[in-house]
Amino acid sequence: MRVNGSGTVNELAAGRRSAVFLSEELVGLDEGSSFLDRLSHEELALLRASGAATNLRRGEAIFHQGDSHNGIWLIESGVARTFYVGPSGREITLAFWSSGHFVGGPEVFGGGVHIWSADAHEDLRLRFLTGSRIRHLVETIPRFAVCMIDGLVAKGKCYSALVQMLGTRSVTKRLAHLLIVFADTHGRTEGNSLVIDKKITHDELANIVGSTRQWVTMTLDKFQKRGLITVSRQRIVVEQHDMLRGLAE
Repeated sequence: MRVNGSGTVNELAAGRRSAVFLSEELVGLDEGSSFLDRLSHEELALLRASGAATNLRRGEAIFHQGDSHNGIWLIESGVARTFYVGPSGREITLAFWSSGHFVGGPEVFGGGVHIWSADAHEDLRLRFLTGSRIRHLVETIPRFAVCMIDGLVAKGKCYSALVQMLGTRSVTKRLAHLLIVFADTHGRTEGNSLVIDKKITHDELANIVGSTRQWVTMTLDKFQKRGLITVSRQRIVVEQHDMLRGLAE
């Protein structure tokens, strides 16, 4: 991950990928992935034994907006997407969550209904913990209670950052910023360029920045004509990282 425009860390080589959402502070994107790190091996084994393993293929639903809350899903591998669908049917992608994160909050003990949906953006291996199991673990393992607080704090920061971006940046700036996020979290260096090592459709970009596919296609073409990026059917290459970052600010 490129941090604040200087230096790179190859997350692919490190064996895992970052979560992705709109945020001004790129260094905090993956903060919630380590929320269980304070648990001992024994406590982590007990946690895993308390949950049910499940596998989902790309595109399959984890839960739907309006479903009753009944627990959380720990992501063991793959990528989950959270998204909201408005009354008009318009969809906005809230975040992509990678291994180490969880989806299904904030009602971790159960109760109420989900206010957004989640699905498998890539094939997923999940571990489902019911609300009653979580409550029992919180009551019997103090460190797990702190872990859940840490995880919920990270989620709160994520959605606060998203609201700030949607409320204070133009759609053009949000798109430029999103390309920087993808370049810094999924970028592979080729010469002086950063290849976004993830296939992203124009529809997906539009759902994240809150626009239409047609507008995204038109704006990407403008960025390309300015020499900021190169777009092909298979990939997006950031040619001028600092200039694109300047456009996003």
